[in-house]
Amino acid sequence: MLLGSAALALQTIPDRARASPWRADEDNTRGWQLMSQQERIDHQARVRSFTDYDTCKAYRKQHHELMEQRARERGLKLFDDREGFCWRLKRDAQPEQD
Repeated sequence: MLLGSAALALQTIPDRARASPWRADEDNTRGWQLMSQQERIDHQARVRSFTDYDTCKAYRKQHHELMEQRARERGLKLFDDREGFCWRLKRDAQPEQD
């Protein structure tokens, strides 16, 4: 009975509210190993603060350029993170004008 009530309660919570916040780590953050602990904390906070897709994409591009520069200086190759962390805002983005 208690388990059924909990399942019913979870069904009424919107998907967005159930989703946990994005968390930066070495598997999903390009250049993780090239960032200080404070930079990682700041990066995660900044990523979580975005509400606009285009602003997020601009920051992501800037971050990747900085990490690429650091990687080149150290002779390292960074993984490609494909879509990245801005995907969650994509559905709210305005269609591009031709």
